[in-house]
Amino acid sequence: MSAVIIHAAHDLRVEALEAPPPGAGEVTIAVGRGGICGSDLHYYHAGGFGAVRVKAPMVLGHEAAGIVAAIGPGVAHVAPGDAVAINPSLPCGACAQCLAGRPNHCLDMRFLGSAMRTPHEGGAFRAHFTTAAARAVKLPAGLSVEVAAFAEPLSVVLHAAGQAGPLLGARVLVTGSGPIGVLAVAVARAGGARQIVVTDLHPEPLAIATAMGATETHALAEGGDPMAAYARDKGVFDLVFEASGAAPALAAALACTRPGGTIVQLGLGAEIALPLSALVAREVRLVGSFRFHAEFSHALALLANGGIAPAPMLTEVIPVAEARRAFDLASNRRAAMKVQIAF
Repeated sequence: MSAVIIHAAHDLRVEALEAPPPGAGEVTIAVGRGGICGSDLHYYHAGGFGAVRVKAPMVLGHEAAGIVAAIGPGVAHVAPGDAVAINPSLPCGACAQCLAGRPNHCLDMRFLGSAMRTPHEGGAFRAHFTTAAARAVKLPAGLSVEVAAFAEPLSVVLHAAGQAGPLLGARVLVTGSGPIGVLAVAVARAGGARQIVVTDLHPEPLAIATAMGATETHALAEGGDPMAAYARDKGVFDLVFEASGAAPALAAALACTRPGGTIVQLGLGAEIALPLSALVAREVRLVGSFRFHAEFSHALALLANGGIAPAPMLTEVIPVAEARRAFDLASNRRAAMKVQIAF
């Protein structure tokens, strides 16, 4: 059975990996589709991110869906043949953060495809995957495995929207037109935002943002100062989804956010200096947003009923045997938005 395994930076291999039979409280899933995420690319290009580094071979992937192949004793919510999305988060349910109602901050989180733990928590980029049954979420009727593989990044954005507050009638800025950014566009549109402006360095990803519902886009690398008009009179945007993780993007967003507005920080990058004077003087609310929990089921419902339609995001579906090509394509932001691997 094929699996996509990272050994070190630029050492990505497709190797045979058998799935053990499911034990009590476990399921075996025949994975159908897996979407390549930015964190997968960090492992591919740098062997990790920040202080997190791959110390042993690890299966990548945390955006996946498939068909239940077998169930272990005690599993009742899914049966063989059911189509399921794989929830990569598995909080312990017993630590201080879980008991306080913050399971996305679990102190003993088991997140798929992550080298934060030792031994590492292997991911879902494998033909057959035996895992805790709690990860298998049955798909609503009519939802395909291909579309269900978008549930994880959509869940991230839905959690951010919860941090942001009301979207109805809001003027929204999205900085960074990657997968998270364009899903933020779709969520803002579904929430009733009256204006959705998106910025990115290059025009190619902005075309996807337009297809997902952006009302205006600006390619910043093309020169000029397109954001100056939005910064007049202490800014116009009620809400910003900052999805780039870049210091210039945050500074520009702050200049364009009206007094009392909110910036939700989604993008992760290098540590940056915070423009405190502007933050204080404008009474802007800057809030972080990390992972998700209950939003995973909500994401599946929105994908099933067409409330969020991610089709414009899907660049290509590539067979697992060509995983390296899939990762190379996904690394090219001017050529790809979301690349899925077919198992």
